[in-house]
Amino acid sequence: MEVIVAENSGFCFGVKRAVDSVYEQIKKGGRIYTYGPIIHNEQVVGELEEKGVRIIGSKEELKEITEGTVIIRSHGVSKEIYDLIREQGLELIDATCPFVRKIHGIVERESRAGRFIVVIGSRKHPEVEAIVSRVEGGCRVIENEDEANDFICPDNREICVVSQTTFNNNKFQDLVEIFNKRGYHVIVANTICNATEERQTEAKRIASCVDAMIVIGGAGSSNTQKLYEICKHECDNTQYIQTLDDLVLNSIESIKSVGITAGASTPKKIIQEVQNYVRANF
Repeated sequence: MEVIVAENSGFCFGVKRAVDSVYEQIKKGGRIYTYGPIIHNEQVVGELEEKGVRIIGSKEELKEITEGTVIIRSHGVSKEIYDLIREQGLELIDATCPFVRKIHGIVERESRAGRFIVVIGSRKHPEVEAIVSRVEGGCRVIENEDEANDFICPDNREICVVSQTTFNNNKFQDLVEIFNKRGYHVIVANTICNATEERQTEAKRIASCVDAMIVIGGAGSSNTQKLYEICKHECDNTQYIQTLDDLVLNSIESIKSVGITAGASTPKKIIQEVQNYVRANF
């Protein structure tokens, strides 16, 4: 069986930077917290908890903490949470991905200039929530074509469109085109991370030429879900797994080639385990 593993898979720059920040702090000792899980991967989060790292799940929990270090994950946090960490007198390590911070700067600048901000992405995703919190004025999160078609901009203002860094690039372009066709004056800042676009493009290419596709990532990983959607469109026999234990390859006799890709929060060791298993057993 031919096994093709995507070169652009596993930890992206921002995730690796955030995880490394936690391990560096563990070496220094003291009470360590992350606001939300540092990444959307249960195995990594579990390992860090065993080393004493605790997760803060809400503003109320944060208010109860009076000492220690809080690490902000790559998705970033809302401005309110950021300020509250400072007010509590806690040491703050900001591991927000630089590409996400760039979006914060864009929406702050453009909203101050009077433009209405449209964020294309998943409204409940922590990255999007953090972006929206930086807007000074009108803002709307758009997830799909129906919402784009129903959107009405107040006062027919100029619109500045940004994107969640892990959004599907083709869908982003389609949604922007809807705003253009409706006659809005649109300033577009394509803020999809280059690594995300490269990962999606490679996954699509591999999925289009294999008999089965395996997508590895945490259940709560937005970027892995996008990879799965892209691969499933190209290869009907696509599986979304978190670890090797989830893998089930049906109709083995008809499978001559398998592709493997993984989300930005997937450790290399899990990718290697899946790859080795497929090569050794099929």
